Amino acid sequence: MSESQGALDFLKKDRIVAKPGFNRWLVPPASIAIHLCIGSVYAWSIFNPPLVKQIGVVASSADDWSLSSVVWIFSTAIVFLGLAAALAGKWLETVGPRMVGVLAAFLWGGGFLIGSLGISYHQLWLVYLGYGVLGGCGLGLAYVSPVSTLLRWFPDKRGLATGMAIMGFGGGAMIGAPLKTWLLSVFYEMPQYLGKVTDIELITEGGRRFAEVAGNRVEVVVASVADMAKLPVSGPEGVYVVGTGDTGAASVFITLGVVYFIIMIIASFSYRIPAENWKPAGWTPPSNEESRLRMISTNHVHIDQSLKTPQFWRLWIMLCLNVTAGIGVIGVAKTMMTEIFGSTLPGIVDASFAATYVLMISVFNMVGRFFWATTSDKIGRKNTYHCFFLLGMLLYVSIPFVATQVSIEPSVMWLVLFYGATMIIFTMYGGGFATIPAYLADMFGTLHVGGIHGRLLTAWSTAGVLGPFAITYLRQLSVDDAIDSLSAKVDPAVFLQAFGANIEQLESLVAAKTVTIAKLMEVVPAGTIDPTSSLYNTTMYAMASLLVVAFIANKGLKHVEDRHHVENTHPIMASAK
Repeated sequence: MSESQGALDFLKKDRIVAKPGFNRWLVPPASIAIHLCIGSVYAWSIFNPPLVKQIGVVASSADDWSLSSVVWIFSTAIVFLGLAAALAGKWLETVGPRMVGVLAAFLWGGGFLIGSLGISYHQLWLVYLGYGVLGGCGLGLAYVSPVSTLLRWFPDKRGLATGMAIMGFGGGAMIGAPLKTWLLSVFYEMPQYLGKVTDIELITEGGRRFAEVAGNRVEVVVASVADMAKLPVSGPEGVYVVGTGDTGAASVFITLGVVYFIIMIIASFSYRIPAENWKPAGWTPPSNEESRLRMISTNHVHIDQSLKTPQFWRLWIMLCLNVTAGIGVIGVAKTMMTEIFGSTLPGIVDASFAATYVLMISVFNMVGRFFWATTSDKIGRKNTYHCFFLLGMLLYVSIPFVATQVSIEPSVMWLVLFYGATMIIFTMYGGGFATIPAYLADMFGTLHVGGIHGRLLTAWSTAGVLGPFAITYLRQLSVDDAIDSLSAKVDPAVFLQAFGANIEQLESLVAAKTVTIAKLMEVVPAGTIDPTSSLYNTTMYAMASLLVVAFIANKGLKHVEDRHHVENTHPIMASAK
């Protein structure tokens, strides 16, 4: 055991103490590099289309995974991010950021490699294990590893310090999305093409399609023009042999796993921590009066004791509700914009506009992390979160108003207002993540801030499940209500002629997607308002109400009581400190 520990001594905390004269600005680039690597998790949706066509390649085959079975891989990674950060936070404070960063590199990079095996052998559980579980643990360790380090290097600029690092996480998707798209096109291989549907004799058995090739029956898929338009490589519509091409997803996983591993290892070895009692040249710690006014504690709270304070749980609620609201909107932003403006402003809101909108989400998410975190150094962390919640409430409520107005009187002005409102929301979503570590340091001191931050990230795991669930559930309720309302306005004879069934069979017709809002709008009386643009109204009101609760939690935050300070709970540690 001692030999094993000796072999890893060069990774430990006491071996990376910076020498006198070390330039503290050499530390942030390592943190940013690691967060750029793990931030690509936000671009997971790029993998959804190839994974649901891994066997059919040009179109989904009978044995391909369904979209509902792969979309939860992202949520699994986020859940394990929070769990790993919470469980390893205390260990981080003991061994230091280099060892944690190295382990994170093995887990994140290795998770991609195991995921690639799952894709190659079509074993979904391996993708969940690799990318979701192991990769998620790597995400959590890599996310928290630079936080306490940067806070100790920048006691005079706590918001700036955490903003620099966590800004990289927001920018990871901005770089990762086009990188993944390009790599998929590089490794993509078209399957064997048999010809047009009219030229091939197809046999259908058990819902599967087959064709005769050189005297052998082979399974095939039929790709339409729309299917081919979605592929990274162009090709003719028609009949393709199942299992003969390659979406390139497995090769992309291998490439990213290796690249991310190398970058994260190099960055981890760049970590340094300041010597005990070090402080920036010319900086004077704030006076007791200034600390009291700005809610900046000059004492420390032990990681285990922090869970016993109401401050921790108020901050947990604030982060959870802010992320729940933000992640819900991010998940449906493109769809929401298309549904609200696609039919009212078709000449403007097209596929190209939507793609640019998605890119700008990443840009504003990244910029917001740096802007709000640095702003918090000037106006204070509590006031910054007041901005998030008060301004956020107004912006969420404004979206239903815009949706209603554009359905009545289509105008580019409403699109501009929607665009601006959502982009500000995305800055505050990212800003919440970037500002919370500095808020924790102000509240609990820097002794165990990395570990406390890790435990607080369980709020992110919770929000990663609550946000998508709430947004999809509430939207579906709105869809069901809209269909019921429109159906009631359709003449029964017209309904029967249009859908081949009576209105009494509406439930089964909706389940089979025979009846939709769009199809009902074709047969409703003239002058009926299309409810599509209002499908997210209930959702936005619900998100605004979450921020009301978060505002109340933030409003009641006060200094941690003296009885929780480390000198009163762990006197031996305090004297050693």
